[in-house]
Amino acid sequence: MFDLSLTEAQSDAEVSALLQTLCETWHNTIPASKFMQITPVLFNGDSLQVTAPIDPNINLHHTMFAGSIYTLMTLTGWGMVWLQQQLSQAHGDIVLADAKVRYLKPVTKQPYAKVIWPYTDLTPLTRGQLVKITLEVALYCDEIMCATFTGQFVSFPQKIVSSE
Repeated sequence: MFDLSLTEAQSDAEVSALLQTLCETWHNTIPASKFMQITPVLFNGDSLQVTAPIDPNINLHHTMFAGSIYTLMTLTGWGMVWLQQQLSQAHGDIVLADAKVRYLKPVTKQPYAKVIWPYTDLTPLTRGQLVKITLEVALYCDEIMCATFTGQFVSFPQKIVSSE
C-alpha cells in the first residue's frame, strides 16, 4: 500500500506525479475524458476525488449531461483501482464489468466525484489471477450528493509477451 515512511513533501510529490500520470493516461486513451476535462484532484491513499468543469458537459437544461456524470464516476472508480495497483506494484488491465447509477439531483455547478478504497488484496494479480472490486462513488455539487454509482471493476493480470 501507500509508503508512509516517506516524508510529507516526498509523498506529496509522489501523489502529484501519480495523479498527473493518471490524468495523462485518461486523456491519451479515452478521448471523451480530455474533451470533458476530467481531472483527478486529491488522493490520500484511501480516497480519490476527481472533477470536471460543467461548461463542456452541459445539456439543454443547463445542468450536467447524465452521460458526463456517468463517465466521471466510472473514471473515478477506474482511477482508484489504477492508483492502488501502482502503489502495490500489482498491475492488471482494468475494466468495468457492471454498474448502476442513481441520479438524485441536477448538477448545476462544477462537481466532484469521490470514492473510498475498500481494502482489497491485489496480490492475486501477481500470481496471474484476476481481482474483482466493487466500488461506491458519490458525486457532489455544492457539498450536496447529486448521484451515486456502484461499479464492479475487474482487473485481469497482464499477459507477459514472450520474445521467442
